[in-house]
Amino acid sequence: MAGQPFRLALNAGKTLAFAHVFWDYYYACGPASGPSMLPTFEIAGEYLVADKNYRLGRGVAVGDLVYYKIPIFPKASGIKRVVGMPGDFVLFNNPDSQKDMMIQVPQGHCWLVGDNLEASRDSRLYGPVPLALIGGKVVARALPLSGDKWLKNGLRDVQEDHK
Repeated sequence: MAGQPFRLALNAGKTLAFAHVFWDYYYACGPASGPSMLPTFEIAGEYLVADKNYRLGRGVAVGDLVYYKIPIFPKASGIKRVVGMPGDFVLFNNPDSQKDMMIQVPQGHCWLVGDNLEASRDSRLYGPVPLALIGGKVVARALPLSGDKWLKNGLRDVQEDHK
């Protein structure tokens, strides 16, 4: 029985080390807040899981949800939908301007937009986002416990109708 406290401490240390590696290198979990992603996410009360294997934009595609560091607020992060990758042309419809224009997303960047355009501060405000600011791809809802858990890219390939 003399070794039991040591064994307990050792197991606790292993568990903490595993949790540290898991959350720092593989996954992140955090709340969704604000109206910019309505109706995909509620204003409050949802916790999301992001896969960090997609950080720096690796494997991210148009239609994916990503979490990223906001370029104009470096200590803040956000969740947005990818609508353009390097080389893609996107419609830049700045809410503060009456003029729309097409722009090409530069290499090493992506174009991010919230699902609720009227309430979203996104690439329309601060331009293309460097892929280096992508922290991961949002893959699941952790809370609430009801409803769909896994989040998938809803875009589908266009198929011609040959009738």
